[in-house]
Amino acid sequence: MRTRLSLSDYVSGILARDRLVLSRAITLVESRLESDQALARQVLEQLLPHTGKSVRVGITGVPGVGKSTFIEAFGKQLTRQGKRLAVLAVDPTSQRSGGSLLGDKTRMETLSVDPLAYIRPSPAGNSLGGVAHRTRETMLLCEAAGFDVILVETVGVGQSETLVHGMVDFFLLLMLAGAGDELQGMKRGIMELADALAITKADGDNLAAAKRAKAEYQNALHLFPPTGTGWFPPVMTCSAQTGDGIEAVWNIIQEHQTLTTRNGQRDRRRQAQNIEWLHSYIRQQLEMHFYNQPGMRERLASVEEQVRTGTLLPIQAAEILFRPA
Repeated sequence: MRTRLSLSDYVSGILARDRLVLSRAITLVESRLESDQALARQVLEQLLPHTGKSVRVGITGVPGVGKSTFIEAFGKQLTRQGKRLAVLAVDPTSQRSGGSLLGDKTRMETLSVDPLAYIRPSPAGNSLGGVAHRTRETMLLCEAAGFDVILVETVGVGQSETLVHGMVDFFLLLMLAGAGDELQGMKRGIMELADALAITKADGDNLAAAKRAKAEYQNALHLFPPTGTGWFPPVMTCSAQTGDGIEAVWNIIQEHQTLTTRNGQRDRRRQAQNIEWLHSYIRQQLEMHFYNQPGMRERLASVEEQVRTGTLLPIQAAEILFRPA
């Protein structure tokens, strides 16, 4: 195994914008080893004063909507403006083998060689909503490394979109046109989370369908209650192939950030996200400590067998495990 760096090497390397050190630091925070986690916490504590200055954007959408293609076109738009971009692309993990493809660098060929862009594929693992276990910590490391914009791509909608919404400043929902009854097929809860909707692949024969879908979504959004932020989510059309509408997406994000910074909503959103991060971490630690108790593996196997054979209710089994051994 590659040896760990020292605390000062991690901190100084990241502040110097050394990508190799940044990658090793992200690997450190993703590690499940207790010793790695202790060092990772120290690194984050040292870097905390250098975080918080980026624009954090979450991007989600149904499989096939073209998230990676959109991100490449959108990312190139940002780097042409001289902005440093970090893409945290979360890959789905097999529930059978535990493996993941980690193929985002091959799907974003142009962006992956851009000197102003940094793409970090991470396995989703057992996390809900396709959000990697340590995405929040990874965002802080990227901010300390001087990235202006951080994009968090999820594997798709349908599980727990509130997780990615709960760690970004702007939540972009990508939609497809011409794929059936869009309004019936999309959960209302996802649309309520979005700060903007973008209809992708609005080019060629699909352009008319994209415009129709835009009108339908705009009408649907007017039925939702106001968010209280002073912002009404716009609906746009765009094409990663032609480039149409890509710059408009960034302009909308900037408008949103200007408004929410001025009225204080951006700070309040981040403060609420930090509180949720605290509670999420507490839940993770409680679960870890529960399963790591001495003898718990044997006790769990015993009650699982009784639950499997129907001689013990799952509720009863849980109560038995909560009792002191």
